[in-house]
Amino acid sequence: MKETYSIAQLTPYINWLYFYHAWGVSRQQADGQQQLRQEAEERLQRYDGHYHAYALFTLFEANSDGEDIIVDGEERIPCLRQQQENSEYLCLADFIAPQQSAPTPIGLFATSVDMGMETDFNADPYEKMMAQLLADRLAEAAAEVMHRDVRTRYWGYAPDEQLTIEDLHAERFQGIRPAVGYPSLPDVSLNFVIDRLLGGMNQIGIRLTENGAMKPHASVSGLMISHPKAHYFSIGKIGEDQLRDYARRRGLPVETVRKFLSANL
Repeated sequence: MKETYSIAQLTPYINWLYFYHAWGVSRQQADGQQQLRQEAEERLQRYDGHYHAYALFTLFEANSDGEDIIVDGEERIPCLRQQQENSEYLCLADFIAPQQSAPTPIGLFATSVDMGMETDFNADPYEKMMAQLLADRLAEAAAEVMHRDVRTRYWGYAPDEQLTIEDLHAERFQGIRPAVGYPSLPDVSLNFVIDRLLGGMNQIGIRLTENGAMKPHASVSGLMISHPKAHYFSIGKIGEDQLRDYARRRGLPVETVRKFLSANL
């Protein structure tokens, strides 16, 4: 499924706290935040109609096999498990029905914005930064709106959900939306797997670098998991044993995977 969003549609869903943080403006600098937001909203009105954001998502049946999520009975999404003491020793596969059980649905998604928001303002460093940071927020807002619609309509496991935008930002909904490159799914090269399963992120203008990073930079990809006890967590540091096992499950050389997971070693 592919969705196209106008900037006006997504503006109410922007999480401004992350926008202020990117500029280095704290909560204590209320005047600075107000000024930034005013400038940002003026630009969003200007961008509306010229640029759009997009979402691409698909629902599959899935089971887990150890630390792997098996999608559609064939493709494996290898995950990592927390190894540090005093952690919950969680893995995302824990929230998917095991192989011997009936499969449960899982969602895969990608969102992005028109590349022009990253390339049309190169002549002015301030405008370029403003457009880039707003593009980042719009890609995240598109993921928020898409995930809400999946929960209430397309997947429909929460059809009666009635949440405010503040509730959405506080993640008061059932399920999680772990993104590739984020703490519970840190290997960016998993984008190659998600790209295959989605039938090509190029449908919404995303291309992947040789390491799996997405272009435009203002893009988000990941999983949608509905388990009522699912919550976000950080993998943290892993040992050589898990690195080697993960490389085996990815079907890649250990040294290649070591580069992908350098921050977790």
